[in-house]
Amino acid sequence: MSGQKRVRLLLWLMFSSLSFLFCKFTERKPVRIPEGFDWQGHRGCRGLRPENSLPAFIHALEFPEVGTLELDLAVSKDRQLIVSHEPWFNPDICQKTTGDSLSSREAEVLFLYQMTVEEIRSFDCGSRRNPKFKQQQPIPVHKPTLREVVEAVRNQYPGKVVRWNLEIKSEPAWDGIRTPQVDDFVQLVVDELRALQLEEQHVTVQSFDVRPLQVLRQLRPQLRLALLVANARGLESNLRLLGFTPAIYSPYYLLVDRSLVRRCQAQGIKVIPWTVNEVPAMRRLVRLGVDGIITDYPDKIAGVSRQE
Repeated sequence: MSGQKRVRLLLWLMFSSLSFLFCKFTERKPVRIPEGFDWQGHRGCRGLRPENSLPAFIHALEFPEVGTLELDLAVSKDRQLIVSHEPWFNPDICQKTTGDSLSSREAEVLFLYQMTVEEIRSFDCGSRRNPKFKQQQPIPVHKPTLREVVEAVRNQYPGKVVRWNLEIKSEPAWDGIRTPQVDDFVQLVVDELRALQLEEQHVTVQSFDVRPLQVLRQLRPQLRLALLVANARGLESNLRLLGFTPAIYSPYYLLVDRSLVRRCQAQGIKVIPWTVNEVPAMRRLVRLGVDGIITDYPDKIAGVSRQE
């Protein structure tokens, strides 16, 4: 290696080490949370209660910073919106009411779209603690309907303004089998929002699938839409695929840097990454200027602005 290359390598290593130490130092320092910052409870508060359950949504709102409840939507055979991350029963967290576990083979055919609400309620999706979340309190619960969740929150917190972030779970391969056709799915969501009198300024609809967002933009152009992103194609490529400028760009949090935040906000797009479960990462993102954070652990939010 030549002397010049050796010097450049040494300088690069020194710069990288200093940058790493600076990041570690700044991540330990508390940050001021901007007014209006959107803290969202992911699947209620998956780190503390069974995901997408009534106890999870009620508990999430016990943390004063949480203003938005994030949840997932599937559809039952009798055309009810079911709050569930998968449109089937995940055998890692669900079991029969007898206490018997579900085999992978059984889970593969237990599609919510082919079951009634009554049949769906016969499964317990809370007694088996999610093995990835050691702090999660096991509670016997069923997969609720969206209506059950909204009404439970209204009864528990009368008069409280709660925002809702509703994810439409769809994929082309699922159409007509695990979920309705996209147009039908979107119409069910629109009709239920109207029936529940959920005001549009308090609702966001998000999806990884661009199709329901495109349909919603035609049906309800005033509704706030969020594009979920888990790929590294980049902002411009993802927006071209979507075909319009969404209100929110919601990437996996490790895809977020200052350039992305600036480019989004220059177009009037808010940046709300998912799913951020450690205080240092939350601090880094706040410093980058994101507009909100989705987390499984709302109990960690207070630590972002508190000295360690």
